[in-house]
Amino acid sequence: MHHFFTETEFFGENQAIITGPDVNHIRNVLRMRPGDRILLSDGKGTNCLCELCSIEPDRVTANILPDPVEDTELPVRITIYQGLPKADKMEFVVQKSVELGAFRIVPVDTSRTVVRLDKKKEAARRARWQGIAESAAKQSKRMIVPEISPVMKFEEAVAAAKQADLALIPYEDSEHLPGAGGMALTRTLIGGLAPGQTLAVFIGPEGGFSDEEIELALHAGIRPVTLGKRILRTETAALFVLSAAGLLLE
Repeated sequence: MHHFFTETEFFGENQAIITGPDVNHIRNVLRMRPGDRILLSDGKGTNCLCELCSIEPDRVTANILPDPVEDTELPVRITIYQGLPKADKMEFVVQKSVELGAFRIVPVDTSRTVVRLDKKKEAARRARWQGIAESAAKQSKRMIVPEISPVMKFEEAVAAAKQADLALIPYEDSEHLPGAGGMALTRTLIGGLAPGQTLAVFIGPEGGFSDEEIELALHAGIRPVTLGKRILRTETAALFVLSAAGLLLE
C-alpha cells in the first residue's frame, strides 16, 4: 500500500487532504483512482488508512477509514548524534537510520570532523537530508518523519543529550574506562530501557572522538560502550545500535 504524508492541519475528523508534489505522483505517476486505499500520516504520529474520494489537479481528498493501523515506531525514542562524515556518507546514515527507527538525527561538528559547513551549505544539506528522511519514512511505513536537526558543536550536543534517559558513546577503547562491561553491558543498558524512554547515541566521525571529547562525555554522564571486537566505520555504527535496539526492545 502506498504511503503519503500531509500536514497535520489537513486532517479533519472524517477526511484528509493531500497537496504538493504527491498530488502529481498519485494522479499521473501511480494513476490512482477514487476508491483506491492509501496509508496517510502527518509525520508527527497520526497514521490513518484512507480511501481516495476525489483527485483534482492541485489536491487529493481522502476519506479516513476506521480500520486500525499498526504502530511502526520503536518503543524508545532514539536520537543519533552523528559526527559529520565525508562525502555522501551522511545521506546513507540518514536513510538507513530512519528505516531502522531513529527518532531524530543530529549532525555534530567534532574536533576531528573534516567536513565544515557554512550557514548556506548547512541549510542546503539539511534540506536534502530532510528530503531523504521523508522518502525513507514513506518506504519503511514510519508514523513520523524524523527531524534532521541543525549542526551542533560537540559541547552543545553533550549538553542536549543530558535530557535523555540514557546516553551512550560507542568507543573502541571503552574496555579501559571506568564502568566497562563489554557487550554484556551494552545489551543490559539498551535492553533495560522501558517503553517511552529516550536514548541518545554519539557516533564519531571517520577519525573518531578525541580524548578530550570522551572525557567531556564521561563527565556529563554519557556511558562509554563497546559495539564488539570489530572496528566499525562511522556510517555503520549508528545502524548497529539501532538494529540492536530493535532486536532487544521490539
